[in-house]
Amino acid sequence: MTATAAAAVWRPSFARSAGVAQREPGPYDSEVLPPGIRSRLIDNVNGIRVHVLEAGFESRNRPAVLLIHGFPELAYSWRQVMPQLAAAGYHVFAPDLRGYGRTGGADVSFDDDLMPFRTFNRVTDMVALVSAFGYRSLAAVVGHDVGSGIAGWCAVVRPDIFRSVVMMSAPFGGPPSLPFGSADQPPRAAAAPDTINDDLARLTPPRKYYMRYYSTREANDNMWKAPQGVHAFLRAYYHMKSADWKVNAPVALTARTAAEWAKLPRYYVMDLDQGMAQSVAPEMPSAAEIQANRWLTDAALRVYAAEYERTGFQGGLQSYRVGQTPRLNADLGTFSGRSIDQPSMFIGGKSDWGVYQTPGALERMQKVACTRMTGVHLVDGAGHWVQQEQPEITSRLLLAFLASVATAPAAR
Repeated sequence: MTATAAAAVWRPSFARSAGVAQREPGPYDSEVLPPGIRSRLIDNVNGIRVHVLEAGFESRNRPAVLLIHGFPELAYSWRQVMPQLAAAGYHVFAPDLRGYGRTGGADVSFDDDLMPFRTFNRVTDMVALVSAFGYRSLAAVVGHDVGSGIAGWCAVVRPDIFRSVVMMSAPFGGPPSLPFGSADQPPRAAAAPDTINDDLARLTPPRKYYMRYYSTREANDNMWKAPQGVHAFLRAYYHMKSADWKVNAPVALTARTAAEWAKLPRYYVMDLDQGMAQSVAPEMPSAAEIQANRWLTDAALRVYAAEYERTGFQGGLQSYRVGQTPRLNADLGTFSGRSIDQPSMFIGGKSDWGVYQTPGALERMQKVACTRMTGVHLVDGAGHWVQQEQPEITSRLLLAFLASVATAPAAR
């Protein structure tokens, strides 16, 4: 698909303004997608309709791979990886997550119930999708960014279905721990309150953490109604978190303190008085840089922009709100002491601060959360969007991993 062709066929579907009901869009026009990928809607997946991109569907009894995107992305972020996995003999499917794109739950408001966006229910979404496709198990589940955590939890909760797992860009820390051997111990003092957000606000200049900001009411409108428009906002956001932004030279942080977090770029630890649209605007790439960008052409960016212009960002932001509300993930304590014991791998970009933003998380993933991790790969020439910035290398790593775990075709 050429950029010209994509621009010609892609039209924002059913544009809306806030508070106006929208008619559900259908699948993508085929011309928007690379050859061999189709767009479809699957009904009654854990109570919602799910939009899925699919490749390698031409023949049955192939081993299957599930790809889970991050924020602010869509299933479309896997468009350059899917054909390569399908050509190697896999049935590959990638959903728009609950709350994103053309999947149910995207038309949500800040005041809507957060319960459907709990981590455990997102795992149920993935289990239900696998079941809808008629699989008892998969060769692998692969997740990027927010999807990395979902993939990790899929592997913890249902190792019988998700026989191997690849996590990308965001290390998976494993289940929370519960007090062990404490029955005969004296009562412990209450944990000291977490002051990290107050400490950030006392820095010069005052700062705030993006996950905390993403859980606020104003975050959606700031990005959805960005002064520069959604298309330009996403262009600057993707650019600033990529290897194209040469300021990205990440190092491991030594502690979870305001002083250490202050080393993070402004898209992670923002100026206190600015929204995300204002934080990334000064780093908008030039027209020449945009023209030279091969991993995210303007035609491809229009696919993202059209969807987010239609839905806003709140559906994706709900997971950040859940993450800032401990009671909504209290049920994950059920899995305390469990680890990922099936084969696992991690892929990140060498220019991605996301690998290091949680001090010690990369090491914990390798030493505690996963017992059969085959490798950690940090890819040259990639920032946060590794499967888009370096799809050929990402695909080779995935195929080598799949071959190494010698996965047999799944029963269907």
